[in-house]
Amino acid sequence: MAFELLTPASMGFCQGVRRAIERVIQVSNERNGVQTLGALVHNRQVQRRLDENGVKVVDSVESITGDVVVISAHGVGPRVIEEIKSRNVGIIDTTCPYVSRAQQAASRLHQSGFYVVVFGDADHVEVKGILGWAAEQGIATLDVESLLQNVSLPRKIGIVSQTTQIPDRFAAFVASLVNSKLFKDAEVRIIDTICHDSRKRQAETLDMAGRCDLVFVIGGRHSANTRHLKELCGAVTETCLIETASEVFPSVLEGRQRVGVTAGASTDDDTINNVIKYLKELSG
Repeated sequence: MAFELLTPASMGFCQGVRRAIERVIQVSNERNGVQTLGALVHNRQVQRRLDENGVKVVDSVESITGDVVVISAHGVGPRVIEEIKSRNVGIIDTTCPYVSRAQQAASRLHQSGFYVVVFGDADHVEVKGILGWAAEQGIATLDVESLLQNVSLPRKIGIVSQTTQIPDRFAAFVASLVNSKLFKDAEVRIIDTICHDSRKRQAETLDMAGRCDLVFVIGGRHSANTRHLKELCGAVTETCLIETASEVFPSVLEGRQRVGVTAGASTDDDTINNVIKYLKELSG
């Protein structure tokens, strides 16, 4: 089989993830191991390599056994930080700068008397942290209708987004709320907290996908930004989400003319290069 292989200009580790991983490895080498509160990133291959480097994951503050803990790139709320400090545990904060920006936006809205609405997955650790900075005076949702059914919404509402959401969906969500009867005469403040890097990568990937008849998105299935890349590509062409080259089946490549490859922001270079190398071998 023969096909052209396309890739976007940007893929793999974003600046925030690369910064977090480099910092954690540095600390682990200096201390002969370190614990992170939750997974540093949502990628099994990266977590496995961190584990081999002595980096261990704890699921709760109560589970911390050392005298220092790493806050992941997804960030946490201020109550978690205070709880860690109350146990005399030091903090190494690798929160992504864009996540920190969203946290501070939520905090400013709350302090100004706004009820905070986060456009995002309510179960995602990043979103929980953002709500924490709004003193839990808010809600996270992706469903406009469920929010509009809440007739007791305050008249001052601030809207932010999970950093990895798709910009067009955030814009549509905001438009639906602002144009609803429930929001009539309400004071609404909107802060675009979507990561600039995610926005750029999504645009590049979508452009590539429009020129392909098959796209492989490489990344963890629990990674929000990876899933969003798959959703974007899947809207324009056949798309497969894979974690490693072992999930590439030659049969799916039969008859393809252009095959695209992209990767989530928590996917390491080795995994990406292995997939690309295998595809090149298959294309002859």
